[in-house]
Parts: sequence; C-alpha cells; structure tokens
Amino acid sequence: MVAGSFTEECAVAVSAELLWKVAFASTKAVFLPKACAGFIDSVDIEGGGGPGSITTMKLNPAVGEAKVLKTRLLAKDGAARTLRTEVLEGGKVSAQLKSQVAEVRVEPAGEDACVAKFTIEYERLDGAPLSPEDQATVAQGYLGIVKKVEAYLLAHPEEFV
Repeated sequence: MVAGSFTEECAVAVSAELLWKVAFASTKAVFLPKACAGFIDSVDIEGGGGPGSITTMKLNPAVGEAKVLKTRLLAKDGAARTLRTEVLEGGKVSAQLKSQVAEVRVEPAGEDACVAKFTIEYERLDGAPLSPEDQATVAQGYLGIVKKVEAYLLAHPEEFV
C-alpha cells in the first residue's frame, strides 16, 4: 500500500486563540452546529475530550452523500493549538481509504488573524495516490468548516468576548 499526504492552509480573520477555543476545544459540541448550520446538524463527543475521545458529527442532508463524520482524537496540545484525529467513518472519499489522519495547527498571523494548517495523511485501499480532485474534496471538508466558523465569529463578535 502507498501512503500519501498533502497539506492545505487557510487564512482566517479572527485570532488563533478564538478560533481554537470555539472550533477545536471543549465548546465545539455546542458551537459547531450553530456556526455551521446547514452543514453540521449535531456534534456528540464520547469521552473526556482528550486522546481517545470519539467525535460524531451528523451532517445535514444538503451536504450530499456523507451523513456522518466520526473521528477519534489521537493527540491534542492546547498550548500549541494542534490536534491530530483519525477518521473512523464518513467523508466523500473515505470509501477509497484504508486510513486517514488529519492534523490541524492554528498559528497566529497578527492580532486578529491566524492561519489554520491541515496535513492529511492517508492510505488508499488500492495503493494508488489520491487524485488532485479527491485531495481537494477532502481538504474542502476541513477548510469549509473553518471558513463557516470564521464567518459566524465575524458576524457575532460579541458572543465570545
């Protein structure tokens, strides 16, 4: 089997601290369905929120084929604003994959700006690399959530003061 990886990044017009707090820390179960209305219907977290915890996102039917995205938290470093998750179920490309691990790093880029960097490691069932189109589909899932969170935070700046 051939293992592959790719990296995508996204500039965000909110602070690294705020993006981390609402999208990747303990508040995400409540916040993501609100910020990503029409995309994520609910978020359930099994476990204490640390490594080994399972997050299940129920996706809105408007998203398409994928109905659920289930991940296991592998590592989380709040000080470095980094986490690694393993996809257990879901995603438009997951039927082609034996494994998929995503790492996100949220880095400051000014007072009210940051960059979200995603590295996706995968192993396909047939041993071939993912096509550029499939890589873009996987990346868009992660980047799309970050952009929806950004839009919500910009529209509701008082909510997390």
